[in-house]
Amino acid sequence: MFDLANRNALITGASGGIGASIARVFHKQGANVTLSGTRETILKEISSKLGERAHIAPFDLTDSSAPTNLVETAYTKMGSVDILINNAGITRDSLALRMKDENWHDLLEINLTAAFKLSREVLRGMIKQRWGRIINISSIVALTGNAGQANYSAAKAGLIGLTKSLAAETAKRGITINAIAPGMIDTPMTRALTEQQQAALREQIPTGNLGLPEDIAAGAVFLASDEASYITGETLNINGGMVMI
Repeated sequence: MFDLANRNALITGASGGIGASIARVFHKQGANVTLSGTRETILKEISSKLGERAHIAPFDLTDSSAPTNLVETAYTKMGSVDILINNAGITRDSLALRMKDENWHDLLEINLTAAFKLSREVLRGMIKQRWGRIINISSIVALTGNAGQANYSAAKAGLIGLTKSLAAETAKRGITINAIAPGMIDTPMTRALTEQQQAALREQIPTGNLGLPEDIAAGAVFLASDEASYITGETLNINGGMVMI
């Protein structure tokens, strides 16, 4: 089940915990993967460990031309993009009254606008071959909001709206477009919190533990597979029960 052999996947934000995990699991399931991000050294390390069928394409998505150039590069390396994982994201936390305009614009450019541009680029090929998967990595805060993250919450909520709209436009073309909304995941960002802060987080989660990047990767593999061909426009919440809808 969930065989991705001969599928070509482009994964943004692949140098982070969740993106790297998605890359590893997709590769294990047989996919060719192109890893994109800004930390080239880390991308090379991941690609080297994966071996054949793994490529890197370092790009800074704040550059308005980067999405087009990235997709062209992925096509050169793999021949097509059958699966797009829009995982790239940054944080620029601040209370709204103190938030600088550039911290709003820069975050939306990477977390939302780049995802739209990349989707638009790959959809041309997907429509032609009448098969494709786009998976947008949103967040639990898209559903709950979070003080100090008006920009991040807005962008992640925007990804869910983008997912639904593109899914409605492409459903008859053999393309599915879905989102994943992770909860609190064990990444370098959460590990940087104090033990007291981590304990307070765990108290809010019914399962009593933080999720793992592999939990998100497992959801992504399912949504990318043929077994999920009748699911589109949905948001898969992977949060240990922290938010139940």
